[in-house]
Amino acid sequence: MIRLVALRLLFGVLTLWAASAMIFGGTELLPGDLATAVLQNSATPENLAEMRSKLGLDRPPLVRYGEWLGRAAHGDLGVSLSNDRDVVEEISPRLWNTFLLALFAALIAVPLSICMGVLAAIYQGGIFDRAVNVITLLTISVPEYLIGYILVKYLSVQYDLFPSLANVSADTGFGDRLWLTFLPMVTLVLVVVAHMMRMTRASVLSIMASPYIEMAILKGVSKPRIVVLHALPNALAPIISVVALNLAYLITGVVVVEAVFVYPGLGQLMVDAVSKHDLPVVQGCGLIFAGAFILLNMIADVLAIMSNPRLRRPR
Repeated sequence: MIRLVALRLLFGVLTLWAASAMIFGGTELLPGDLATAVLQNSATPENLAEMRSKLGLDRPPLVRYGEWLGRAAHGDLGVSLSNDRDVVEEISPRLWNTFLLALFAALIAVPLSICMGVLAAIYQGGIFDRAVNVITLLTISVPEYLIGYILVKYLSVQYDLFPSLANVSADTGFGDRLWLTFLPMVTLVLVVVAHMMRMTRASVLSIMASPYIEMAILKGVSKPRIVVLHALPNALAPIISVVALNLAYLITGVVVVEAVFVYPGLGQLMVDAVSKHDLPVVQGCGLIFAGAFILLNMIADVLAIMSNPRLRRPR
């Protein structure tokens, strides 16, 4: 078990290193000249040469990547080009906002999707199963930004139940924060519930075809009892994996949702930084997104191994 966990950690570190190289290379390929974007109207040849030297753009990309990666490993993501603030200080409050929004959505989406998946498996082929499958198929097919705009149109503009903009700050109280972030939370819940519910249903139904389940049915055990006590525990491995992937999406895939509701999270910060050519902020946000996604996937792998003894057997 320790060996498997150590291997997962090693693969996670290697994946994060590969992601950091892709993030740095991607920002290098962004159109436009960074020095020109910083200087704007004062971009004379002399000023451009001085700014390129200051930003290190006159050095080879591999050298700059090595220095950036070394500083990032020690928690130094550089300085923002737009306001000369430390990137870590710029990111920290935005990361906290994104984490709170993701936590709010996860506390509703995870239990709701698992309960709906279990009920759909219990009443397979029934009205509830068909209705839930149609609704989840619709939410999977519709982009999250369109779901957000539909919620704004009806719940904010037409009926004035919730605010269309999630204007939260450090001084916003807990109750006010929940009210202001209700629409982006519902948008995220509708997007991720479908995947988790369908995987829960499919995993439980695959276990229901096992011989020991058929024996329990022949003994007269009720179907809800069979599903909850016998099928669900043995179907946890794929369910945990899809839950972890969707939790990672709640943190790393909120860029569009935050942009729709102008929510001051990490995704909105990254969008603003791209428009300003603020590469240190873009690189810092990308590295945090990649780290969160890889960490949640490693946790999912470990939990899946712990929940299924067959995965712990050496190969």
